[in-house]
This record gives sequence, C-alpha cells and structure tokens, in this order.
Amino acid sequence: MEPITGKALVLACSAIGAGLAMIAGIGPGIGQGYAAGKGAEGVGRQPEAQGDIVRTMLLGAAVAETTGIYGLVIALILLFANPLVKLL
Repeated sequence: MEPITGKALVLACSAIGAGLAMIAGIGPGIGQGYAAGKGAEGVGRQPEAQGDIVRTMLLGAAVAETTGIYGLVIALILLFANPLVKLL
C-alpha cells in the first residue's frame, strides 16, 4: 500500500468538506417549509392581509436561501477550483 501524498490528502479532505458544506441546504429547506406553512395559516386566518403576509414570507425565504447558496458555492470551489491544491 502506497503512502498518501499531500495532494491526495487535500483532495480527499476537500471532498469531505464539500459534502459537509452541502448539509447547509437542510436548514433553509426546513425553514422555508415552516415559513410557507405559517404563511398559509396566516392567510387563512386573515385573508385581507394576504399581500403583507406573502411579501414578508418571500423576503424571509430569499434571506434563508442565501445560506444554501453559500454552501453550494463553497462546495463547488472545494471540488473544482480548489486553491489548496495549488499550494502543493
């Protein structure tokens, strides 16, 4: 069995890190589902406030989605444009 080289170790750890970064998509998914449910509940209780409720819910969903997008960007950088490999 050959010893693990520095580049192979960096690539392996980068793949693990990319997988962990994609776990960041779970939080926004749960949060957006919860917000949509509460928004539908609020509209059901006060149909006249639908515009305000939907506007607030969409703003919150957009902010929550940025967390998932940041995780995706980090994962793509670690997999395809890994700056750590160039150091070796």
